[in-house]
Amino acid sequence: MVVLGIDPGITHLGLGVVAVEARGALKAQLLHGEVVTTSAKEPAQVRVGRIHARVREALLRFRPEAMAVEEQFFYRQNELAYKVGWALGAVLVAAFEAGVPVYAYGPMQVKQALAGHGHAPKEEVALMVRGMLGLREAPKPSHLADALAIALTHAFHARLKAEKPL
Repeated sequence: MVVLGIDPGITHLGLGVVAVEARGALKAQLLHGEVVTTSAKEPAQVRVGRIHARVREALLRFRPEAMAVEEQFFYRQNELAYKVGWALGAVLVAAFEAGVPVYAYGPMQVKQALAGHGHAPKEEVALMVRGMLGLREAPKPSHLADALAIALTHAFHARLKAEKPL
């Protein structure tokens, strides 16, 4: 199973692709990872367009069976939520165009799946990603580590039960 994980953001969007063995012990391999960056100085359509293009390119290149995104929870940061929504919209359109189902996981679900408890610090999750993917060091920056963690979370959930798309 190939999964594309997305840590949505308008300035920094984490994008990670992993391949996971369908049977037996969970064996995962890193296929691709990057952080798509945009600048607040750029017009909105340029920022959203760049994100859409990079996600679309990853979808076409790696042909994942699923896309997993981190659910965003914003309470007092309306402007940030609005702009992250731009990025998430670009991601969802790319998934629609490629015919790839999208699944969403909250931060606590990701921490629970990878570290065994929902209150793990980011550093612990990044170390688990490193170990599961057989990397020499934890992926950096944190947006990339988060995207890979989300992809691995979906792989765990998909193995345990059939998840419903977002």
